[in-house]
Amino acid sequence: MSRGLPCRASVLTGLIATDRTQNAMSTIRALQLIADRQVALSEPDAPPPPAADEVQLRVHTVGLNHIDVWGFRGMAFAKRLYPLTVGAESACEVVATGANVTALAPGDRVVPYSALTCGTCRACRRGMDNLCENVAGVRGFHVSGFAQDLTNHPARLCVKIPQSVDWHDAACVAVAYGTVEHMLFDNARLEPGEWLLVHAGGSGIGSIAIRIAKSIGCTVITTVGSAEKAEKARALGADHVINYREERFEGVVRKLTGKKGVDVVFEHTGADTWAGSLLSMKRGGRLVTCGATSGPIGNLNLMQLFQQQYRITGSFGAPMSALARGLDRIASGVRPVIDTVYTLADFRAGIDRLESRDVFGKILIDL
Repeated sequence: MSRGLPCRASVLTGLIATDRTQNAMSTIRALQLIADRQVALSEPDAPPPPAADEVQLRVHTVGLNHIDVWGFRGMAFAKRLYPLTVGAESACEVVATGANVTALAPGDRVVPYSALTCGTCRACRRGMDNLCENVAGVRGFHVSGFAQDLTNHPARLCVKIPQSVDWHDAACVAVAYGTVEHMLFDNARLEPGEWLLVHAGGSGIGSIAIRIAKSIGCTVITTVGSAEKAEKARALGADHVINYREERFEGVVRKLTGKKGVDVVFEHTGADTWAGSLLSMKRGGRLVTCGATSGPIGNLNLMQLFQQQYRITGSFGAPMSALARGLDRIASGVRPVIDTVYTLADFRAGIDRLESRDVFGKILIDL
């Protein structure tokens, strides 16, 4: 593969590390994929001053998500050049601004939007950023991301962090919290008092969905894979918790709802739960899905679809407006759940934990 920025790195049992003496003026730390499943803690050149419409960001914290797992495995679904800096989700501080930037200033704290959208197509003009027709890629997935000390980013693709929101909570917003906000409200149109089924309540997005739904007065049913996770899900406020290893969740859901089913299914696990999710919905129910971690193929009974008048919506990422709403919601007290915070050198441990499904909440990397 072609090489990008020059860097130095030495291999240490799968994770690559450096005996690093940082020169802040010439090099920075960056966590980079140099091949599928091979990560390097390297010293690329520091970025140049920001261009006229850019800001330069000092990265404080990076959030890990399944998009990072896919990228780590080489499942980018597009050609990309190595080395590639990882990290699609982050919280940063502005340290310099380009000549045309007036809305941001050094010292501002921001969440950068990771999709490099064009800003000019019909979808972008309508505020539907995640449907951009000319997106140049997702940072940390197709092109280099945020797991580095400094990076330049378009100023228009930054959302300010409210003063009361800390770095760790803010680092959960660009991918996880924003995705949940978009799924529940832009797509599923969740309303107070409705019944919601949340799959994988211990995941980063599942735990956020529980907290958000409970904050507006919904009744929440969630699925988990262990007694320990069931206890934690109840502590988050879930009204009913189903251990999917012990019970068929769709049967329990039908029983809890008097055979009516739930108003909304929050689906992101894929093949293993797809059929049961459809059976868990009430007539006219809504299902919104953003993932397929257990497999991408699910069957659909078309007669069931139209007779029950289901509404099924695919959801990928979020518009920038959902990030802003998510930050405001966090500021109001509806915070994400943090599982573990690692150092930059321990990125591989974070990926391993995410792949193991032992996680409950978000995994973060502090720089």
